[in-house]
Amino acid sequence: MDLTDRLLAKLIEDAGGYQFSPVPDTIGEKKAAIRSLMNIRMPKEVSENLLAVQDAYLQEELAEKNVVSAFDIPTIKEAYGSTNPYADKLVLLQGDITGIRIGAIVNAANSRMLGCFVPCHRCIDNAIHSAAGMQLRAECDHIMSKRRMHYGRQYTEPTGTATLTKAYNLPCDYVIHTVGPIVYGELNEALCKELQSCYESVLLCCMENGISSVAFCCISTGEFHFPPDAAAKIALQTVTDFLKINGDCMERIVFNVFKDSDLEIYRSLVSKA
Repeated sequence: MDLTDRLLAKLIEDAGGYQFSPVPDTIGEKKAAIRSLMNIRMPKEVSENLLAVQDAYLQEELAEKNVVSAFDIPTIKEAYGSTNPYADKLVLLQGDITGIRIGAIVNAANSRMLGCFVPCHRCIDNAIHSAAGMQLRAECDHIMSKRRMHYGRQYTEPTGTATLTKAYNLPCDYVIHTVGPIVYGELNEALCKELQSCYESVLLCCMENGISSVAFCCISTGEFHFPPDAAAKIALQTVTDFLKINGDCMERIVFNVFKDSDLEIYRSLVSKA
């Protein structure tokens, strides 16, 4: 029995004999079933044996990815001739954020801070938790439990903060979770300030913890509906303003995008900078 079958069997057992309909048959279906069971699993005690199989499986998955070091990617000065004063520290990269070897990656979290529970959802929160492993949800739950003890049982994480966790099976050293603003109607100054706070809080978190390289996802532009062009301008400006004061603290900052449209927005911005 290979790792995929072993992990799926253990996750089904852990879930109390969860029944799939139809039963996963192909390798793709089995991997989707594994991710689904991890996604819906509440933060509860997990056996060392299950964790060992999960970690072996996720490390095998990681080995099949095109993991890239943030320091091997051309900077925006090299790639686009950017005149941004910090162009030799900034990188624009399209691809999977869970495949970047770097000090920290940024997760666009929700206010519960436990990851996405929707099976195989395409959001960044789901992708990061799925690749990191069940330990990440457990650590987030531990952090939130302590905060609820301090602030009250109804506590949820405010917009614009930054929370540092381990990275577990990811190739980065840490994950920094931030809750971005949700845009329900028209964009306004308050929402822009909240998004700015996300970037500032993450960078301050890096500085306070001796992390000199970080990869940002496109915070709030997915399920939270922040206009991508406005979000990119805020991201680039906030990072530039931070580096004016704290430039010596950061060696590499990556703007990681997934969509072609986001890549074009950032390309346009860094080429003009």
